[in-house]
Amino acid sequence: MARLVVPIRGSGIQKMGFLGLISSFQTQPISCHHSSQRFVRNFNSNLSHFTEFTDRRRSGLQHLLRGVRQSKARLTCSVATQPAPNIEESKMDTPKEIFLKDYKMPDYYFDSVDLDFLLGEEKTIVSSKITVLPRIEGISCPLTLDGPGLKLISIKVDGKLLKEDYLLDSRHLTLPSPPTTAFTLEIVTEIYPQDNTSLEGLYKSSGNFCTQCEAEGFRRITFYQDRPDIMAKYTCRIEADKTLYPVLLSNGNLMEKGDLEGGKHYALWEDPFKKPCYLFALVAGQLESRDDTFVTRSGREVLLRIWTPAQDLPKTAHAMYSLKAAMKWDEEVFGLEYDLDLFNIVAVPDFNMGAMENKSLNIFNSKLVLASPETASDADYAAILGVIGHEYFHNWTGNRVTCRDWFQLSLKEGLTVFRDQEFSSDMGSRPVKRIADVSKLRAYQFPQDASPMAHPVRPHSYIKMDNFYTGWSSVSLFLSLEFFLYIYFFFVFYNIIYKMSTDS
Repeated sequence: MARLVVPIRGSGIQKMGFLGLISSFQTQPISCHHSSQRFVRNFNSNLSHFTEFTDRRRSGLQHLLRGVRQSKARLTCSVATQPAPNIEESKMDTPKEIFLKDYKMPDYYFDSVDLDFLLGEEKTIVSSKITVLPRIEGISCPLTLDGPGLKLISIKVDGKLLKEDYLLDSRHLTLPSPPTTAFTLEIVTEIYPQDNTSLEGLYKSSGNFCTQCEAEGFRRITFYQDRPDIMAKYTCRIEADKTLYPVLLSNGNLMEKGDLEGGKHYALWEDPFKKPCYLFALVAGQLESRDDTFVTRSGREVLLRIWTPAQDLPKTAHAMYSLKAAMKWDEEVFGLEYDLDLFNIVAVPDFNMGAMENKSLNIFNSKLVLASPETASDADYAAILGVIGHEYFHNWTGNRVTCRDWFQLSLKEGLTVFRDQEFSSDMGSRPVKRIADVSKLRAYQFPQDASPMAHPVRPHSYIKMDNFYTGWSSVSLFLSLEFFLYIYFFFVFYNIIYKMSTDS
């Protein structure tokens, strides 16, 4: 994700805050004196260049597309939808192909989720208490929860221990006849993060506990409806050995912490905003933080912390500058103010996904956070600026306003890539940034589009969602004006529906 831009301090180019509609708070008007005229002139100029560029792209790929059409039968099914050969699995264990056409609203929603983690060296005990609301009261439908490989300790419905009134297989826990009105579901599971080599869900590496739940990792922590349209308010209590894990982090605001008997301690976190489970995060380990503050335009003071191993702390100065610049830019350009009292970033060398936008607890690979003048290039500094901005911008475009299902992955990623590209352009050189982005498309995206890995922006089906995280899900969408408009109106419409549902 190297960006050949040197970030410089400046107010940036003022734009019209047309995404202010997706904010749930009353935004302040943005000064637009002469902005609209300049925006139109720039837009028309960029559109002309964009048309010339797409014509050249179309012409240059015609000979490749001819070969692709001749192999159409082979390309209609992407690699992600083909089962691995020579593997005999029982019908129960075979992953199920998910089709877009089969989407239906959930029969049950989750209103609140209280999680309790007892972190241990041999095993971790996870207790969840979920408030379940049937979509249609008076009708009982089976409630199926995802949970591959989990060890079930106990399950209760409204405080009553279930012994036989459920079905359990290697991937799911099903309640055949749950109550027809709101009820409380309590589940205790046992997991083994130190043996979790998938690096999905909760795993342990280099002595630290860490999570990665996008796209479908939360189901490896506890039994749950692991889908983006299940949005709930979360609390998370973490208990662990204080010497081994002095830092205990999760989403939201820190409500309380304290010491316990036996050399243990705990921390209780609360996220007051509803989120899908893929945005849940937990980090526990021996880390130190660089602290700073940011005052929002409404006057709230937000505590900012970047956590790293102690030896890396001096290399986080540019990351903190980038975070504060992103927060200020999002307020000035898009009218979006940060909505919590605390924002944490964790940078560890063995995080497997590069960077992740978990609500208020972004987790990064160290390469995308650490920089020092002795070893980092201008491209490294520019990459950190862009990635820090990208994950922060997800706080609204992806977190507070999110996807209905994973077929809409490109909506949140495409729009947020557009936002981070605009941010980097305003902080540095817009022409240089644009050249770098197009060069990346030509080097990586175009070959994929002409290969067996080509697939629609929104595929018709998938088996393994992780295989969908390609260039189509992010940077290439910036070149599609029509798709960008589709993204924009989707988020506006979704936010209107979401606010209506919460108000009611």
